[in-house]
Amino acid sequence: MHRLYLDSPLQAGVVALGPSAMRHVRALRLRAGDPLVVFDGGGGQWQARLGAAGDSVELLAFEGVEREAAQAVELAVGMPANERMDWLVEKAVELGAQGIAPLMTSRAVLRLEGERAERRCAHWRGVAIAACEQCGRNRLPQLRPVQTLERWLRGLPAAGGAARCLLAAPSQAQALPLARWAAGVPAGQVVLALSGPEGGLDDAEIGLALRAGFVPVSLGPRTLRAETAPLALLAGLAALRA
Repeated sequence: MHRLYLDSPLQAGVVALGPSAMRHVRALRLRAGDPLVVFDGGGGQWQARLGAAGDSVELLAFEGVEREAAQAVELAVGMPANERMDWLVEKAVELGAQGIAPLMTSRAVLRLEGERAERRCAHWRGVAIAACEQCGRNRLPQLRPVQTLERWLRGLPAAGGAARCLLAAPSQAQALPLARWAAGVPAGQVVLALSGPEGGLDDAEIGLALRAGFVPVSLGPRTLRAETAPLALLAGLAALRA
């Protein structure tokens, strides 16, 4: 059944569709009376049907359906360039990421500030919404504002509230295999994962992360692309928690 995200808290009754939702309905070629599943990103979903004019839906019955990952993970990523960040956001949402923090690092090709950063974040939020509609998630992951790695690290609470792991740090010979590191992380604890851009994090950035409580974690002997490593972490944790 087709799924539709509506950007407002939902309750039983008739709800008007905004321009974006109406475009989605037209793209799906839905007709009056067609059944839909509608969600607002805060959890659960509604069984609904399209109104007669195609510009509203009638919410019929709420279902407390949740499809979140057993291990909550927030990704902080040095932004890869071009369409790779779009792909990373889409797949991270499908794999259950609770949040995504796009970071500017010393070796990152993509540099975003001001209005341009806001536009890209709005675009990535749209990518995340579409991924939730497709994969069945009823909770919309949080997209953090674009910021520098240093500023993001300064804004973190004191270590201890979340398990912190550092990916793509090949110079760290003591990196723990993912399974060994995850064995010490309670299933209910949030994981905060930091990964670099195409060129990786530089030594100074790795040092900052280590001092902030991040533990180097290895995903295996191969060098993964910037957009692949965070997704491998999500998939690996999902398999370990299954």
